[in-house]
Amino acid sequence: MDSTLYKELGVLTKSKELWEKNIPYVASLLASESTKIKSKALWLLGEMGLAFPFSIMDYVPAIAAFCDSTEPLLRERAVNALGRIGRGRFKSIEPYWADLFRFAQDEEASVRLAFVWASENIATVAPVPYKNQLPLYAALLYDGNDKVRMEAPEMFRVLGKRRPDFVKPYLEQLRNIAETDTNRVVRIHCLGAIRAAGNG
Repeated sequence: MDSTLYKELGVLTKSKELWEKNIPYVASLLASESTKIKSKALWLLGEMGLAFPFSIMDYVPAIAAFCDSTEPLLRERAVNALGRIGRGRFKSIEPYWADLFRFAQDEEASVRLAFVWASENIATVAPVPYKNQLPLYAALLYDGNDKVRMEAPEMFRVLGKRRPDFVKPYLEQLRNIAETDTNRVVRIHCLGAIRAAGNG
């Protein structure tokens, strides 16, 4: 049953013309007993919410509830979904926005990574709320996980394009990492953030 349903969701993922009318159906799958189905539904709801931010609104509380899941995959997918929906329309997820910052310290690297991705998505359309939150992302530049460290500079790149004044206090730090970090992708992404802020 799960495998058939999973395949069905895979087909729906590719059929964007069917997304809006299927939002209630996909949201109903959040009640599934299968973590695999719930995680797929959360991911798809995020993409649907990006495309149809007004149609998803009634289901945002159910999506956000998974942020408290003990299952890391479901936390990851819920955070990511809120990011995609927030990119479509910040107001749709605004009541849950402040709560997302706890995931910068989540014990699972995959959830911390999802937090950075979600932040980038939201900051693309709503950069101003992040003005006083950048110390969190600066700390993630030194995360113990390589994937998180590779993604963290991208938040500075997104903001650098939109509000370079926010990134200015971190340029020296980004330059230092760009010159000394052992990970090539981290170095490249830090340089990209510096250039986006007009200082490359």
